[in-house]
Amino acid sequence: MSTTSKPAPGFASFREFYPFYLGEHRNRTSRRLHVIGSAAVLLILALVLAQVLAPWWLLALPVVGYGFAWVGHFVFEKNRPATFKHPIYSLMGDWVMFKDVLTGKIPF
Repeated sequence: MSTTSKPAPGFASFREFYPFYLGEHRNRTSRRLHVIGSAAVLLILALVLAQVLAPWWLLALPVVGYGFAWVGHFVFEKNRPATFKHPIYSLMGDWVMFKDVLTGKIPF
C-alpha cells in the first residue's frame, strides 16, 4: 500500500514545531487568509462578549477560523493543514503567527 503524503514529523515541543509550521505557510496569500480568519474570530468573539451578536455566533468561530486557513492550504499552499496531525500545536501556531504578522516579524 503506497501513500502520496509523507508522514508528519514528531515534535517534542512547540518550539520544535513552530519552524515546521512556518514552513507550511510560505505562501503570502495563505498567511493573509490565516490572519483574516484569526482577526474575524477575534471580532466575532468581541461582538458576542459585547452582546452585539447572539451567543450562538460562538459556534461560527471554528468554521470562520479554519475555513480561511484551509482555503489557504488547499488552494494556495497545496498542502494539508498541520491541524490534522498536530491540532494543539497548530492552534498555538495560528496565534503565534498572527502575533508575528501584527508585529512585523513575518510579512503580511
